[in-house]
Amino acid sequence: MRIILLIFFMMSLPISVLADERLVRLYAPEALIDTGMMRHILPRFTLKTQVRVELAAAPEQADMVWGEEGSALFQQADTVWHMALVGGPHAGTSRFADWLSGEIGQRTILGFVPNGEALFTAPLQVAKTAEALVFDGNAVAGHDVAAMKCGRCHAVDDAGRLNDIGSTPSFFVLKVFDDWEDRFLAFYVLRPHGSFTQINEVTDPFPQNLPPPITPVEMTLAELDDIVAYVATLKAADLGAPLIHQ
Repeated sequence: MRIILLIFFMMSLPISVLADERLVRLYAPEALIDTGMMRHILPRFTLKTQVRVELAAAPEQADMVWGEEGSALFQQADTVWHMALVGGPHAGTSRFADWLSGEIGQRTILGFVPNGEALFTAPLQVAKTAEALVFDGNAVAGHDVAAMKCGRCHAVDDAGRLNDIGSTPSFFVLKVFDDWEDRFLAFYVLRPHGSFTQINEVTDPFPQNLPPPITPVEMTLAELDDIVAYVATLKAADLGAPLIHQ
């Protein structure tokens, strides 16, 4: 009887009330939206948490506002963008705030590099402590995806070194860079990948007048996370000591 009453009570609630915990309304200035960063970070958050984020038309319609007030989140040139929560406690908004300010969210924001140029940095006034990165993808699946979708150009494992294109660096060489995680997480906006890569629910379709020059690479964000988890297991290439000019 109690179960029946509970079901009846839940069914009698407005749909908006039931959906609130999995919906976050975010207000961000047009200057940020126009950069394209929302298409980069929001699908990743939703993929991990199943909490959807919608852009609100005005601050008073939002659960979270990005602007000049609140907690410093990231920096764009001389502008520090903050986030402020609006209204009472909200599980979805709290989860979004924790993700944005956490290690994964920060790396996702800072890893947005359209046309190969990083737009955002960590706010200067926020002290950051180095932590060991934890990758939540499946490394085994990541190897398989990398071999199938990246292996035609890059050597993704020892066996692939015999078949890669000599002009493209292997995954072992890319692992040498200090920011290798950012390079992989945002590879689809780095040249030349943007002209033939599609990330589901993130990238725009190819323009009809600019078809991809090769067979497109199609990938989901989950597959990309798996690839990064796999690359994390690789040993960086030994490129030798730097040359010393006399």
